[in-house]
Amino acid sequence: MERFDFLVLGSGIGGLTFALEVAETGTVAVVTKKERGESNTNYAQGGIAAVLAPEDSFGSHVADTLEAGAGLCHRQVVERVVREAPEHIRRLARWGVEFTPAKRAEVPFDLGQEGGHSCRRIVHARDMTGREVEQALLCRARESRNIRFFENHFAVDLIRDAGGRCVGAHVLAPDDRIVSFLAPVTCLATGGAGKVYLYTSNPDIASGDGLAMAYRAGATLANLEFMQFHPTCLYHPQAKNFLISEAVRGEGGVLRLRSGETFMERYHPRGCLAPRDVVARAIDAEMKRSGDEHVLLDISHRDPEFVRSRFPGIHAACLRYGIDITRDPMPVVPAAHYLCGGVWVDAHGRSDVPGLYAVGEVACTGLHGANRLASNSLLEALVFATAAARDARAPGGRESGPIEPPPPWKGGGSREPDEDVVVTQNWDEIRRTMWNYVGIVRTDRRLARARRRIDLIHEEVRDHLRRYRPSADLLELRNLAQVADLMVRCAAHRRESRGLHYNADHPAPRDDWRRDTLVRRAMP
Repeated sequence: MERFDFLVLGSGIGGLTFALEVAETGTVAVVTKKERGESNTNYAQGGIAAVLAPEDSFGSHVADTLEAGAGLCHRQVVERVVREAPEHIRRLARWGVEFTPAKRAEVPFDLGQEGGHSCRRIVHARDMTGREVEQALLCRARESRNIRFFENHFAVDLIRDAGGRCVGAHVLAPDDRIVSFLAPVTCLATGGAGKVYLYTSNPDIASGDGLAMAYRAGATLANLEFMQFHPTCLYHPQAKNFLISEAVRGEGGVLRLRSGETFMERYHPRGCLAPRDVVARAIDAEMKRSGDEHVLLDISHRDPEFVRSRFPGIHAACLRYGIDITRDPMPVVPAAHYLCGGVWVDAHGRSDVPGLYAVGEVACTGLHGANRLASNSLLEALVFATAAARDARAPGGRESGPIEPPPPWKGGGSREPDEDVVVTQNWDEIRRTMWNYVGIVRTDRRLARARRRIDLIHEEVRDHLRRYRPSADLLELRNLAQVADLMVRCAAHRRESRGLHYNADHPAPRDDWRRDTLVRRAMP
C-alpha cells in the first residue's frame, strides 16, 4: 500500500503541470502505465494557441473557438481560457520550453496558422511542440523531491470510501500485484480514447482508461459522441499512427485528389483551412466518391529549405518511407484523433465525485463544444491543470484525517488465462466496429448495429475477467469496451448533426439539441 498527499494518473502536459503545482505543498505519486514520457502530449506536432500578435485579439480567438464548437462551447470557459493563454505560454518558456523564435520584433515567438483560425497565433517548437513541452516538464518534475514516478503501473479502478469520496486507486504493478495507492486528492490525466478506432493518430496507450474508471466510480461523463478525426494522417503500409500536422496546411499545403485536382474550395470558404470536421468529412466524401484509398497533401510548391526547417520531424519521417515532401505530395487519410467529451468537470477541474479531478483530454470542460479548434487542447490542459492544482492545495481542498485501508480489489478471477485470442479478437472487433459504424459519417442503422455488437463483446470481456487473473491487456480491453459502449450510446441519443457528430439520417443541427449529452452510471 502506498500513501501520498496527491495521486496523479497520467504523465502528459495536464498531469505533469498538476503534479508540479501541488508538489509545493505535499507528496505526489505520478502513476503511468508505460514510461513517463509516453503520452499523447509527446506526439502533438502543431502547437499551442495564444493571442500574442498585435493584429490578433482575444475576441477573434474566442469567435474562432465558438465557431468551430458548433454551438456547444461554454462561452464563459472559452473567454477565460483564451485570456489566460499568453501567461501560460510565458510560464512554459520560463520552465525551459524552447519555442521557435519570431522573425519580427513585435512578437516573442514564431506564430503559425491552422484550420479554423482567422489569424496566426500558434506558438510552436518547429513541428515537435508536444515533445519539447513534455521533456521540459519532465525535467522540472525530476528536480522535485516531492514527486515520485511509478512507471509501467496500470491504474485499474478508483477507490471510494464509505462517504463516496475518491481516496485513490487500485493499480496493477509490474509484478502483477494489485497495489492500493491512497491519497485525499486524485487527478485523472489519462488522455483520450483514440485506440477505440481502427485508424488513429494516437499512441497505443490511448485506450480510454480514465474515462472507464471514472464512469465505474459514478462520475458524470459528457459529449462522448464528439470524436475528432484528424484529416491528415500519413497513408503508408509501414507508417503507424503518424500525423501530418495541420500546420502544413497553415503554411500553404494544398489538399488534392490523386488526379491532382483540388476540392476543398467546394466545401468551405476557407478551403484547406476549414475547421477539422469539415475537412475530414470532405476527404471522406471524396474518397468514397472516387474509390481512392487516400488523397494527397502537397506543400512541394514552397521553398524546400523553408519546408525542411519548418517541418523537420515530418520531413525526416516521410523520408524514411521514401517520400520527400519538398518534391512529393503526401498520401493522407482521416484518422481518430481527439475526444472532445470526457469526465464532466467544473471551472476548477473538479468532477462530481468528491476528491476526483480530471484535466486534459480525459476531461470535458466546455471549451471544445462539438468540435475542438486546432491547438486549443494543450492550452486547455495547462489552464485547467493549474486551476485544479490550486483548488486541490487550498485550505479545504484535501480532506483531513487518515484514510482507512480499502478492501482488496476483487474485480478479477484467479485462473491463469489460456486463450489470449479472446483479447486480441475482441480488441480488433471493437475497433473495426467503431470505425465502420461510428465513424466520420453515421446513420441510425449503423449505430444500432454497433450497439448490438459492442454489447456482446462487452459481456464477453466481463465474463473473461470474472474467470481469469487480470493482465494489463485484459484490463485495457475492459476499458476499451466500456468506452466504446458509452460512445455508441451517446451518438445514438443525439438525433441531429452537429460538429463532429454527423448522422446522415438527421443531417441538420436542431436548436432543441443544443445541449450537452450527459451519462452517468447508476451506483448501487
